Amino acid sequence: MFAVLKTGGKQYKVQAGDVLRVELIAAAAGDKVQFNEVLMIGGDKPVLGAPLVKGAAVQAEVIDDIKADKVITFWKRRRKHSSQRTRGHRQKLTLLRVTDILASGADKSGVKEAIGTHAARVAAHNNAAPADKAEKTAAAAKKAPAKKAEAKAAPAKKAAPKKAAAKTKE
Repeated sequence: MFAVLKTGGKQYKVQAGDVLRVELIAAAAGDKVQFNEVLMIGGDKPVLGAPLVKGAAVQAEVIDDIKADKVITFWKRRRKHSSQRTRGHRQKLTLLRVTDILASGADKSGVKEAIGTHAARVAAHNNAAPADKAEKTAAAAKKAPAKKAEAKAAPAKKAAPKKAAAKTKE
């Protein structure tokens, strides 16, 4: 049996026992994670998702966090500009071993979902934000009537009469 899963913006065709290099996920070495975005399950009775197969999952064990080979980019400005620039980049990856493919019952497996590090940071930020927003809103509500009351209590200043410009005859 095989499955096609989606993670990190890429699709992977996997079987039990396969070793994968995927975009970095928020998990430590030895953790067991589950990919719930399964696009297809193949075998004797293939199942295609529209877009995902409901209740299906792929479980994997994290082996290690690694870095990909270095990619070097080189820019050179031509003609009368003698400037050049070299940059290198090593993408962070997670090494996984696929342990099991579940055609159904992914909700009840009890294995944590594989979440990319960016998604984990965004989720953590969004979970903390409502409490902060509620506190800020409550504080603003308390301060707003006080400001209005102070504005009403302060006497209004009268504008000074404008001086008429003297007309000169020429």
